[in-house]
Amino acid sequence: MDIVLMTIGKTRIGFVADGIMEYSRRLARYVPFGVSELPDVRSTRAMTEEQQKEREGSMILDKISPADFVVLLDERGRQFSSVEFASYMEKLMGSGRKRMVFVIGGPYGFSEDVYARADARLSLSRMTFNHEMVRMFFVEQIYRAMTILRGEPYHHE
Repeated sequence: MDIVLMTIGKTRIGFVADGIMEYSRRLARYVPFGVSELPDVRSTRAMTEEQQKEREGSMILDKISPADFVVLLDERGRQFSSVEFASYMEKLMGSGRKRMVFVIGGPYGFSEDVYARADARLSLSRMTFNHEMVRMFFVEQIYRAMTILRGEPYHHE
């Protein structure tokens, strides 16, 4: 199963981009993994939050196929421990789907159309994090899940 992390906007913070690259490289040992950075919506000053979410939502939906399993990273999503997340990933990887897409939206979240298309929602924490840093945290968690599933010593209980 291919795993994709889809984001709105590029990662501009250097150390965050380096971390994403490092964990993406490590993940290549376990699963096909990629990051898909969609362009930021331009000229947002004249837009409402809802209009910006709609524009971003259209870009997201254009890049998702009907066969994809889509998980939104959302503050109201389900929370897991790292071991629970590894079990969740194992179940999804055994589901027969070809591609799993995790989506990090823009600053205002997701449009109603994106919520309607999603198969699941996942929350990393009840705290709020910088959207760019969430990318690195999440890629590390996917890597951690793979090492847990393989019984490797990266994760300590």
